Amino acid sequence: MEAEGLDWLLVPLHQLVSWGAAAAMVFGGVVPYVPQYRDIRRTQNADGFSTYVCLVLLVANILRILFWFGRRFESPLLWQSAIMILTMLLMLKLCTEVRVANELNARRRSFAAADSKDEEVKVAPRRSFLDFDPHHFWQWSSFSDYVQCVLAFTGVAGCITYLSTDSTLFVETLGFLAVLTEAMLGVPQLYRNHRHQSTEGMSIKMVLMWTSGDAFKTAYFLLKGAPLQFSVCGLLQVLVDLAILGQAYAFARHPQKPALHAVHPAGTKAL
Repeated sequence: MEAEGLDWLLVPLHQLVSWGAAAAMVFGGVVPYVPQYRDIRRTQNADGFSTYVCLVLLVANILRILFWFGRRFESPLLWQSAIMILTMLLMLKLCTEVRVANELNARRRSFAAADSKDEEVKVAPRRSFLDFDPHHFWQWSSFSDYVQCVLAFTGVAGCITYLSTDSTLFVETLGFLAVLTEAMLGVPQLYRNHRHQSTEGMSIKMVLMWTSGDAFKTAYFLLKGAPLQFSVCGLLQVLVDLAILGQAYAFARHPQKPALHAVHPAGTKAL
């Protein structure tokens, strides 16, 4: 009787914990970007955030969704990918608007430029879909260009996946590429910090949330028996997060000295 009473209590409790873990997986991934989003809106400066982080997450989550069609995995991971894609598009929209507003004299870069006239900004000549400047890749001046790029990548990758879902090797490789790309999430930020020898403008709260979220996510993969690719790349992602935190600590202790020849204070460094 006592055991039955405990079961009556433990079963719904276990279900509640399971729902909580699933909700944390779905929405927890976007939480680290809330303080960064608010900082960018407040300061109207996006120089401290690498938009290549958005590129990495967009590619990773699009590939993960396509992987789901070849090998079904936990539904919360699928929903997490959809929500992360929407979040990264919002981050890109804000960063693009802020950067364009702060670069009034910059030449407009477009993924698929259209004929138009602007008194302040010199618009690039009309280009075809694939005729864009590789030097300005992912540095365009219009949010619609990023959307076009994402849709083009999704369409091509989707067609290839549709034609290759019968191949186990392809499906497993696709899953590995998805999680490996996500594991490289912090690399653009790591490289930017190293290049500038500074973490100025980067939200430490964001990186701390990255680290705690990735640790939780990796534990979730292990406990739920997710495909091996998820667990291995989750561990790699935690290591990259720790490296960024190490940079923040090192640069705070030994800040970069300003150049002696500078007459005026240097402006904020661009990405």
